[in-house]
Amino acid sequence: MDKRQVMRFIIVGVVNTVHFNLLYLIMFRFFSWGYYISFVLAFVISMVGSFFMNSFYTYRVKPTWKKFIQFPMTNAVNFVVTAVGVYILGDLLGLNKTISPFVASLVAIPFTFIISKKILVTEPDRGGRL
Repeated sequence: MDKRQVMRFIIVGVVNTVHFNLLYLIMFRFFSWGYYISFVLAFVISMVGSFFMNSFYTYRVKPTWKKFIQFPMTNAVNFVVTAVGVYILGDLLGLNKTISPFVASLVAIPFTFIISKKILVTEPDRGGRL
């Protein structure tokens, strides 16, 4: 495993996590949207950013439409783990709904590296670039 690639992935993860949490807080606190809709929208927007950051910076591959379409589908596991965590932490355990998405996302992080590398690196680059 390329240590530099892992470090770049961690940097992208930190940037993406900050990006996600800022979006979530803006939607939840400033726009007073429900915490779950704020979570879902912030997650989707951050996933698009993650695709481009991981393509260009982490794995240094050219993004394609095929990879763009596959990337969020394979992150479904990440989404489900985090969404269930938000529900459990926020509704069932009564954890502060401002921080529950952040806590839940920590559990899903290892899945993201494995899945994103598989999608972004293993496909031969055959055009269809974004």
